[in-house]
Amino acid sequence: MTATERIPDTTQAELDTVLQRAADAADAFGAQSPATRARQLVAVADALDAASGELVPLAIAESNLSEGRLTGELKRTTFQLRLFAEVLDEGGYLQATLDRADAGFALGAKPDLRRILQPVGPVLVFAASNFPFAFSVAGGDTASALAAGCPVVLKGHPGHPQLSVRTGEIIIKALQSAGAPDGAFSVVLGFEVGTAALQDPRIKAAAFTGSVPGGRALFDIASSRPTPIPFFGELGSINPVFVTPSAVRARGEEIAKGYVTSYSGNAGQLCTKPGLLFLPADHGLDDVLAAESKAVAAHRLLNERLHEGYCGRRATVTKAPGVRVLAEGSVDDGAVPTLLATDVDTLLANREALLEEVFGPLSIVVTYSSEDEARRAAEAFEGNLTATLHAEAEDTEFAATLVNRLRERAGRVLFNGWPTGVAVSPAMQHGGPYPATTDARFTSVGTASIDRFLRPVTYQNVPQDLLPTALRDDNPWGIPQTIHEPK
Repeated sequence: MTATERIPDTTQAELDTVLQRAADAADAFGAQSPATRARQLVAVADALDAASGELVPLAIAESNLSEGRLTGELKRTTFQLRLFAEVLDEGGYLQATLDRADAGFALGAKPDLRRILQPVGPVLVFAASNFPFAFSVAGGDTASALAAGCPVVLKGHPGHPQLSVRTGEIIIKALQSAGAPDGAFSVVLGFEVGTAALQDPRIKAAAFTGSVPGGRALFDIASSRPTPIPFFGELGSINPVFVTPSAVRARGEEIAKGYVTSYSGNAGQLCTKPGLLFLPADHGLDDVLAAESKAVAAHRLLNERLHEGYCGRRATVTKAPGVRVLAEGSVDDGAVPTLLATDVDTLLANREALLEEVFGPLSIVVTYSSEDEARRAAEAFEGNLTATLHAEAEDTEFAATLVNRLRERAGRVLFNGWPTGVAVSPAMQHGGPYPATTDARFTSVGTASIDRFLRPVTYQNVPQDLLPTALRDDNPWGIPQTIHEPK
């Protein structure tokens, strides 16, 4: 198939087959030992690495992204698959807890209670456009759901359909060769197909990365089903950055350059792009910020739809009262970074236009005249994925106040750094209060993301031969068990 050939949407009959196969596979897939699924995830990672020479060119053709960027992203994708394999091999994610019977319990005789996390069942994953590998077919949502023991139905993104189909074929073959049941993974295409799948009772949870309007519409569908299901959506974030006066004095030019690199990198198409930079009114960095922004080369956005959306939002923000342009370039042959400036009062007076994510290389410098005004600005935000503070040692009281405000509104608070770049690690939190995500308790990046697709079940006085393997006294899987003996 060539890059110009169109892949047809999945038919309703095909979708029904996919959903039934996923439902049929759920028990067998979830009952496999963690070590078995770990080997299957490694098999997928190995297969994707082996196919990089085929997959990266496909991604280039469909995304306008560079070979270097995509090669690195594929490496991230296979890394997180192997990382989840390590989680499975360790086994603690199941939180197996054995609370033995106690006739002398203080509140009366207590039965034998055993609690474990088990897979929720088939998961629908909506792939993202801006990461054709790491947040798409084989991305973090897929990796964490498969690791949990949930069959995955992947709704491919229309921005890279050929890559989606080919990646799916590789995953399916690798899983089957490693012993996964038929139906453990499938790819479907089409807007209406995704909506129909979300409404189907065989789907037990869903994950999404995309826009606020699209994610909210899907969230409402998931919540209004006769039997509602969890919907883990990553929607929108403006990722504010606050800089104290002492930080400007100590390293203002360095901060300015780092900020421009962060907001303009990858053509501003990152969910963690800093959309607002708060500086003291006398910062004196306008010339540096403008020069650095103008020096950034133009980059094409992922697709024409995103380009049109960026141009529309850019026009709205630029024309807002009290907003001035520090750096602006043409968007005809790609997107040149646009840097705007205003103050806190103007920002708060134009919330609808200015406190909404712009997906693309645009950011706003906002000046504050006092610490109280900076605090007032920090209290104005809705939920964000990140919030950043640049400060010095002498800023302890001011910094503590800002951190306390920002942690209420973000899932990750950074100090003297930049939010672009999300480490795949056990401690990462990639989520935040709405509208950053639909459930701030969970993350979509890092090993804790497996928790989204597990639910707890307690077994009371159940005979050994009827218990889940992980809760048996002989512990044949050798996983960590927390055991509470009678006192």
